[in-house]
Amino acid sequence: MSESLHTAENSVAVQNRPELQKAIQEIVDSGLAGVSLRVNDERGEWVGSAGVAELGEAAKPPVDGYVRIGSNTKTFTATLVLQLVAEGRIELDAPAADYLPEFALDRRITARMLLQHTSGVFNFTGELFEDGTVVAGIPSTISGREWVDNRFKTYSPEELVRLALSKPARFEPGTGWSYSNTNYVLARLLVEKVTGRSCAEETQERILGPLGLSDTVVPYTSPEIPEPHAHAYYRYEEAGRQQTVDITRHNPSWVSAGGDMISTTQDLHTFISALAGGKLLPAGLLAEMRTPHPESGFGLGLRVQDTGPDGDTLLFHNGGAAGHAALMYSTADGSKTLTAALNYVDDAAMSLAGAFQKAMQRLVDEVFGGERAGSTDEVAEPVQSTD
Repeated sequence: MSESLHTAENSVAVQNRPELQKAIQEIVDSGLAGVSLRVNDERGEWVGSAGVAELGEAAKPPVDGYVRIGSNTKTFTATLVLQLVAEGRIELDAPAADYLPEFALDRRITARMLLQHTSGVFNFTGELFEDGTVVAGIPSTISGREWVDNRFKTYSPEELVRLALSKPARFEPGTGWSYSNTNYVLARLLVEKVTGRSCAEETQERILGPLGLSDTVVPYTSPEIPEPHAHAYYRYEEAGRQQTVDITRHNPSWVSAGGDMISTTQDLHTFISALAGGKLLPAGLLAEMRTPHPESGFGLGLRVQDTGPDGDTLLFHNGGAAGHAALMYSTADGSKTLTAALNYVDDAAMSLAGAFQKAMQRLVDEVFGGERAGSTDEVAEPVQSTD
């Protein structure tokens, strides 16, 4: 464990919050292997965990463990793009093709559309249509054994984009909303083209360093995840029998900036609180980030939800990455946050989609007093690569 993790764990004041411990135990009882939760509110900070870090073992998930945060990565990437917009290096409503001419993108597609999922570009991890039709992309977690066999393969972001662009668009740019990991791989490439540096370097210099997020990692192609961590699993059927594989180690280049980052609940708390509190973006661009699309409630890299009669707003993103998942919620001013790490047994049948949804809502209800937020889309990469 890193020194910063030791420091964070030892500094948490012991609080008696039985309602929070009960909530995470109920989530485990619903079918997830383990949950660790961090809440920062007017009562201070509380952390706790329930379930197991590893199947067949008794130890609970570490409260300050590392987790693959899935589509929470998108909020970091959107922040980078908007910082470059603030510097005048990217125009939010200019054609993305002006910055990335090598892909011959539809010139109606703008950087804003990439961040808000209104470009219509095919999702390279596969598309699920309203009538149940599935159009396959790369071997992803919806592919069962095929994904397991390919989990250490390296994909370049350009390869993922070109595969997506070889498929028909889901709709004309700007005429609809559909969650697509391709949007954020293009956003990553946009950052790299404009700055001349890797997205990892920009993330470190602009976000991780200034906020002291020493336990957040952009792994690119490395299959490793630092210790301590709970384990992630994948289940598939072979010859009529269920096989369960530990897939904690895998090459995350298959999802790239759509969801490849690793972090902790402590770092996610620091990040979302700073972002909501105006420490990373000027007020005007933060307001744009928080303006929801009417169909989806998705702003620019964040979901936005009104929380009820008091008129407050909940900012959040959730995501998963093949047996790992992370939740990240904040009030509009960053004063109250909920961050959580989950580990579970993933599969192509989306068996835990309902449990995941209920887990999110159970925690939001407990921490934010019953405000409604979230959707089944937020199961993220483990299930049809949504957020």
